[in-house]
Amino acid sequence: MLFTLKKIIGGLLAPLPLLILLMAAGLILLWFSRRQKTGRILVSLSWLCLLLLSLQPIADKLLAPLEAAYPTYNDTRTSISYVVVLGGGYTFNPHWAPSSNLVNNSLPRVVEGIRQYRNHPGAKMVFTGGAAMGNPVSSAETAARVAESLGVPTGDIVKLDKPRDTGQEATSVAALVGRSPFLLVTSANHLPRAMRFFQAQGLSPIPVPANQLAVTSPLNLWERVFPSALWLGHTERAWYETLGLIWQRITGTGSI
Repeated sequence: MLFTLKKIIGGLLAPLPLLILLMAAGLILLWFSRRQKTGRILVSLSWLCLLLLSLQPIADKLLAPLEAAYPTYNDTRTSISYVVVLGGGYTFNPHWAPSSNLVNNSLPRVVEGIRQYRNHPGAKMVFTGGAAMGNPVSSAETAARVAESLGVPTGDIVKLDKPRDTGQEATSVAALVGRSPFLLVTSANHLPRAMRFFQAQGLSPIPVPANQLAVTSPLNLWERVFPSALWLGHTERAWYETLGLIWQRITGTGSI
């Protein structure tokens, strides 16, 4: 119940739902009250914020500091026992190609995990993530099937399919790996928060960012000046992870 409530509140606080709610409040005031000035201000400010947060320079400026916390990991000399890939968005349709069932940030995490696995012979791949509501297959199982379809032997895969959030993932991984050296693979913007959860378990994970989104390389002019749902999604990731870090500090969850 608490997990579901957390997801609902977090969803409502995301930029798009929040701005739509503010626009709706402004329209209600315009249509059904005499507070016309307040209504106009709410609608205008919400529209302006939506526009600005959908522009690439602003969205990626917000996201880049989170993703810059840890560099891409390319060390192949360190002895590694486990490559831990955190779960993310998924669905499960047995008629789709396996990789099509990993949505949003999940597929790049799995691909980077496989790259690291191949760079560290003898390591085991660990996939985490429980089943979404009403889904008979867990996130960990779905990711494992993708890895198997890309050539990772079943015997080299461990599935932790009970955890439902990052804190629970850290607890489950700690019970599995003990003091063994391991790589922690997750989205670059999620890695700062994830590291705090794992370090709070007394672990020393090696951070491996995947799915970098904030563009710092050249883009076409029209990609930079026109609003896009893609860039708004980058803003949403920055917003979500920043709220998560704030919540960690308030509650002491994942404190070290």
